[in-house]
Amino acid sequence: MTANVSAQTPPFGVIPEELQWIYRGVSEVFPNQAESKDPDQNLTQRLLQSDRPLRVKLGIDPTGAEIHLGHSIPVRKLRAFQDAGHTAVLIIGDFTARIGDPEGKSEVRKQLTEADVKANAQTYLEQVRPILDFDTPGRLEVRYNSEWLSKLDLSKILELLATMTVGQMLAKEGFAQRYGQETPIYLHEFMYPLMQGYDSVAIQADVELGGTDQKFNIAVGRDLQRHFGLKPQFGMLLPLLLGTDGTQKMSKSLGNYVGLQEDALSMYSKLEKVPDQLIEQYFELLTDLPLTDLPENPRDRQKRLALEITGQYRGTAAAQQAQQDALTLTQGQTQQAENVPEFSLAAVSFPAKIFYIVGASGLCSSSSEARRQIHGGAVKLEGDRVADPNLTFETADALVGKVLQMGKKKFVRLVK
Repeated sequence: MTANVSAQTPPFGVIPEELQWIYRGVSEVFPNQAESKDPDQNLTQRLLQSDRPLRVKLGIDPTGAEIHLGHSIPVRKLRAFQDAGHTAVLIIGDFTARIGDPEGKSEVRKQLTEADVKANAQTYLEQVRPILDFDTPGRLEVRYNSEWLSKLDLSKILELLATMTVGQMLAKEGFAQRYGQETPIYLHEFMYPLMQGYDSVAIQADVELGGTDQKFNIAVGRDLQRHFGLKPQFGMLLPLLLGTDGTQKMSKSLGNYVGLQEDALSMYSKLEKVPDQLIEQYFELLTDLPLTDLPENPRDRQKRLALEITGQYRGTAAAQQAQQDALTLTQGQTQQAENVPEFSLAAVSFPAKIFYIVGASGLCSSSSEARRQIHGGAVKLEGDRVADPNLTFETADALVGKVLQMGKKKFVRLVK
């Protein structure tokens, strides 16, 4: 893997060549005494001096069915540790997911059923498989935290609760905001940081990875390890990825995301339109390419980014075809595009108005949004702009084989 030259500069001190990739894109490491030779205070020294592979923890709570590129950042960092010879411990939070991390939430999360969590966990593993090394012996442990959390008795739970004060809990950003707004905070939510921290005790983590919003939880893990007589882990924090809108954190609910399960054309089309100011960060956090080798022209950078990331998850051939199909579709040559996602018109009852078809196809989240998009001139059928949301089709015959498009990123071919 290629190192980022910025990893050689403070705040992490001088990083040996063989470790530089581990620090690429990292926001913070704690504790971090960059000039210290103490392996308990300097992660680089721990990496250099350890006589065994470090155990590097990443916990993911399967609270939904789909992972996006923002979620992939710590998973990619976990792979960097694997490639450096360390043991990745991927914890599926099947127990903690039933509470949900309250961080950044203005209200209590809906509690998931055990069946929901189990189904989501399976899809998560499928989606991270292209990133992690599942095959090399000793490089990956996949653990479910119900393995130990479901066995905690009341005395152990009371011991965990006794390690923190209410004041310390209320210092957590999400709790502080809700407390100030007099929004209810439920006692079971206080258990989340403690249970997540106990994961580090159970698997004896040396390093824990997480987004910058996870510092509190990772610090709790350090405190609990110390309480139980273990050497405290290092925390490594990674940036939260801005979405394709360039303004807010990538989120499925905001529609500014690129999902790891998306087809090649959808993935490529979204990434090809990433705002210029985000290109370098996307390259740094989502690819292995050296930043010094990027094209100078912003448009060429966008294309290179889209091709590179799509290739990681869908293969080089599919990415190249997606690039060609995206160009073909934007030129209005819809019949020449090969791998356009399909929508079956069998799901629509005819006669049907075009706004309803657009909504049903998944290009929009609802029929009302479809109406707004049509009025705004964002919807095309076979390259021709649709002006009337009430345009009615008596049967599906006139639509079969045609490409329905919304904006510059979303396409479906209509089939029977």
